[in-house]
Amino acid sequence: MAFTKLHLIDPILKALEAEGYQSPTPIQAQSIPYVLEGRDLLGCAQTGTGKTAAFAIPILQLLYNQKQEERGPRKIKTLILTPTRELAIQIDESFAAYGKHTGLSHAVIFGGVSQLPQVNILRKGIDILVATPGRLLDLISQGYIDLKDLKIFVLDEADRMLDMGFIHDVKRVITKLPAKRQTLFFSATMPPEIRKLADVLLTRPAKVEVTPVSSTAEAIDQSLYFVEKKDKPSLLLHLLNNSSISSVLVFTRTKHGADKVVKFLHRSHIASAAIHGNKSQNARQNALSNFKSGKIRVLVATDIAARGIDIDDLSHVINFELPDVPETYVHRMGRTGRAGNSGIAFSFCGADERDALKDIQKLIGKNIPVVNEHPFPSDAPAAPVPAMVRQKAPQQKPGGGNRGKSNHFKFRRKKDKIPSSHIAAHK
Repeated sequence: MAFTKLHLIDPILKALEAEGYQSPTPIQAQSIPYVLEGRDLLGCAQTGTGKTAAFAIPILQLLYNQKQEERGPRKIKTLILTPTRELAIQIDESFAAYGKHTGLSHAVIFGGVSQLPQVNILRKGIDILVATPGRLLDLISQGYIDLKDLKIFVLDEADRMLDMGFIHDVKRVITKLPAKRQTLFFSATMPPEIRKLADVLLTRPAKVEVTPVSSTAEAIDQSLYFVEKKDKPSLLLHLLNNSSISSVLVFTRTKHGADKVVKFLHRSHIASAAIHGNKSQNARQNALSNFKSGKIRVLVATDIAARGIDIDDLSHVINFELPDVPETYVHRMGRTGRAGNSGIAFSFCGADERDALKDIQKLIGKNIPVVNEHPFPSDAPAAPVPAMVRQKAPQQKPGGGNRGKSNHFKFRRKKDKIPSSHIAAHK
């Protein structure tokens, strides 16, 4: 199917063509017609499925058609509520790309930075607002935001809102919305509290579900390396010596582990940065921007920091540590192989991670191919791990795999201690 079959207006089709998009992903093909009909929508989809465009494209069309009939100052017609600054910025960028020929205005607001520039934009009047819960509530309470003219409300990454403790803020935002509105609700998983929230928010919604969690990793070329914990940094450096790995997202279980990996890579003269909850908003955004622009080659992240990050053409993911929750492994794989494209993932498995590996392989229903030819093979026997499909996958636990055991790995290269102030030198 082509986008031309979805009855989209010329300004949007022109923008999509400029972005190189010809065919919608499954969630886009299913969702766009429902949204254009004005229906509430319940979308259950993993990241990397094209979810943002699934709501941004039809919203732009609906507002464009309304705009032709309206006069007077711009008032907020659409609110997209999302859990993190990074995701909010990416959503705003999507509206800019798809709506550049529509004349619609948009803005993004989030905490951790001065509110003055955001307030100045709001005062001029906007059609579309992308926001994180805390800053939105702050500016509403100060009288800078009025939602009485709102037509469309989008709640994105609802399950992550719950994981990050934002669900009460979300409920406060909902009390500020007009009763009569179109609501689009997206969540990767549907735990009981999220399902209950959806039931309250939505009226006879259309339901769209794509890419079950167990199949997300099927398009990814996966490889497994059995390696001693102490040798993981050296194995990482060995793999990065391959120039074909132009950009790679490396996952650790903990913030401390992410910083240690970056420190080691800097000592090895590899441009890298860490992104996790202890980093400031500006530091995280700078790291992400530098990674996207190619200034740094390696981005090291914890699971909760990386979820929702949209990085085009990311070819490689490396699991420096396996997650404790098997579904988190699949979420990690979704960082590469975006929107149906292929991707490559390397996973390091130490002796203490064999149980986690077993759970992962049960979930995805197959054994991950093992690479035996590498300079740092584990002394521990690589016992075969049966791949049995789990009857019922456990729900993602709050915080994903970022709440695992602390990682105190030791590096082989011990010369030249680097001050902590230099850890983010390449950000």
